[in-house]
Amino acid sequence: MDTLPLVVDIHTHILPETMPNWASKFGYGGFIHLDHHCPGCAKMYKDSTFFREVEANCWDPSTRIHECDQQGVGMQVLSTVPVMFSYWAKPQDTLDLSMFLNDHIAEIVKSYPGRFEGLGTLPMQAPELAIKELERCKAIGLKGVQIGSHINQWNLNAPELFPVFQACEALGMAVFVHPWDMMAKASMPDYWLPWLVGMPAESSLALSSLIFGGVFERLPNLRVAVAHGGGSFPATLGRIQHGFDVRPDLCAVDNDKPPTSYMGKFWLDSLVHDPRMLDMIVDTVGENRVAVGSDYPFPLGEHEPGKLVRNMPWADVKKAKILAANALEWLNG
Repeated sequence: MDTLPLVVDIHTHILPETMPNWASKFGYGGFIHLDHHCPGCAKMYKDSTFFREVEANCWDPSTRIHECDQQGVGMQVLSTVPVMFSYWAKPQDTLDLSMFLNDHIAEIVKSYPGRFEGLGTLPMQAPELAIKELERCKAIGLKGVQIGSHINQWNLNAPELFPVFQACEALGMAVFVHPWDMMAKASMPDYWLPWLVGMPAESSLALSSLIFGGVFERLPNLRVAVAHGGGSFPATLGRIQHGFDVRPDLCAVDNDKPPTSYMGKFWLDSLVHDPRMLDMIVDTVGENRVAVGSDYPFPLGEHEPGKLVRNMPWADVKKAKILAANALEWLNG
């Protein structure tokens, strides 16, 4: 292969430039709003608490395309910023917010054909509403949905959530699992540890729940990708499998298939920041099940999407799968 393909980046986040005042609209707080305090810059606030600063590339498609052209990215898969999930809110309010965000992403996909694909967000705390919005997401041209690593008190094995996964499989909608609302964050307030320690644990929680809960076993055609290289799951798979082997009375209560048998049944993004770890996740789930994810446009992401993959000492055919082909298979089935 003479040249490598342009990157298909499955892990990018976007917001509308302007949003309703959700707190005023719904009559209670806890929602995100933007303060455009200078041209091309905005501060994200949760009520009066500062969350992060964002720039025009967080909302402006032309800025994104310009940066993609500079970075060798042919297509971005757009999803909302996870803090927007709002699973804690009243279900109808989360639905209204989700519809606003989903329509925004669908319009960008429609306006820039070939440069973007989109993932919706759902009111997952109300599965019946989530399924209706999932169906609408498909109708407006989105390829799948992004969901959190847990839904309030439910982990992803919760029987209440199974009909949503069932509908995703039936509709051919891809699922991107992203950590959010990190566990134990109150006990690690320093050093940005919720993002450095809690996020990887959340991804492992999600994958372990899907495996032990039998979701992958019961829905073999469900296409799931997990952010941040699966978090701490790949590095602790040996421990997870050993626990299954020695304590089936605790681990195999809902699914008697070994965790390692599901390697190759789901996708991971490549966002691991370390060539040794990238080698490991590819060896763990297979070269057909890793796709570039950059977390664009945020600082914990890969600032030149696909650079780590391009610099690996691999054959071009293997790199080409991870740079683009695997993402397209996940999106399109």
